Amino acid sequence: MRKVEFVAIVAGLMALNAIAIDIMLPALSAIARDTGLTAEGGDQNRQQLIIFAYVLGFGAPQLIWGPITDRFGRRAPLFIGLIGYVLTALLCIMAHSFWALLAARFLQGVFSSGARTVASAVVRDLFAGRSMASFMSLVMTIFMIVPIIAPTIGQIILYVAPWEGIFVVLAVWGALMLGWTWFRLPESLPKEARRSLEIGSVMTAYLQVIRTRVSFGYMLASGLVFGSLFAFIASSEQVFRDVFDQGDTFAYWFAGIAAALAVSNFANSRLVEKVGMRRISHIALLTFMLSSLVLTLATLAWGENLAVFFPLFALGFACFGMMGSNFSALAMEPLGKIAGTASAAYGFATTMISSIIGMIIGSQFNGTTVPLTLGFVILGAASLVVILVTEKGRLFSRH
Repeated sequence: MRKVEFVAIVAGLMALNAIAIDIMLPALSAIARDTGLTAEGGDQNRQQLIIFAYVLGFGAPQLIWGPITDRFGRRAPLFIGLIGYVLTALLCIMAHSFWALLAARFLQGVFSSGARTVASAVVRDLFAGRSMASFMSLVMTIFMIVPIIAPTIGQIILYVAPWEGIFVVLAVWGALMLGWTWFRLPESLPKEARRSLEIGSVMTAYLQVIRTRVSFGYMLASGLVFGSLFAFIASSEQVFRDVFDQGDTFAYWFAGIAAALAVSNFANSRLVEKVGMRRISHIALLTFMLSSLVLTLATLAWGENLAVFFPLFALGFACFGMMGSNFSALAMEPLGKIAGTASAAYGFATTMISSIIGMIIGSQFNGTTVPLTLGFVILGAASLVVILVTEKGRLFSRH
């Protein structure tokens, strides 16, 4: 397989998760209304549960998928995950209540986490260190097309069909990836490298992840700072519709922020092998904190202003492109012999920590952007403390 196709396949598998979240954003209010949440007199912030139910389902099951992929190889667990993703998308269409929909979304996240675990494990099977960070940045550059266009696709679907049409698109995407990987993605884990599924062997592998200082530290740092990402995704519709009165153009503003993230991912792919993962990601984290702090202070001083909010917010979000791939590569680098388990642990830690934190911050939405941006500052500072401890007080090292 040529590298360009491999990049596209990995991006497509990771996009299963992104599209399942971002395509929903324009429809959250309509889904909450049609499934009875509004009729129940629920807090409007509860519509965010449509996102978080999926994310919570996506998180913990990775701890099960990881050892399974290390035992049975990459292809079989991938196909199970993709088939389940398609079936649960169809199940969401048949949900007749808000809580039934949340249950179906949770299951969809469970199966999507299998595809995500396999995608990361396959990459680690073939790459390590800066080359892995560079490859993953290329993947993320293509992957970021999804957040750019997904809300627009969701809005277009709502123009011509009810919100159930969104889940039809998710089922079709899952089916396309199933066919593509079935015929084109080879097995990357040879039989002689596979591990036992015995509890003792599995626990030993997870203990190795926890005891590896760099791996555990960057997992925790990622989970903290990426809470900001989930908080914004969950409350983005409310920010642009309620705060800035941009309901009709919400998808375009969201796409602009995602485009900044895509550009930074591409820049990282070009720079990381020369500059180093630590230097780039540490500078990006400090920039994220500073831009979020300036935005918070400006809003408190002069009130909400879209002309101030958007460029500073886009700058902060662009920093995720310089942090995500590098944090992941730093965490995975020492754990190549247990790539499936390591990928699962990283995915679990980052998803569960960030989704819970993101849900807490998102639920604080009060008609202003201050709780959101102030949360960004706090999470950035917490992530920086973890990295300082992990690196024994040193930043920007080329090591």
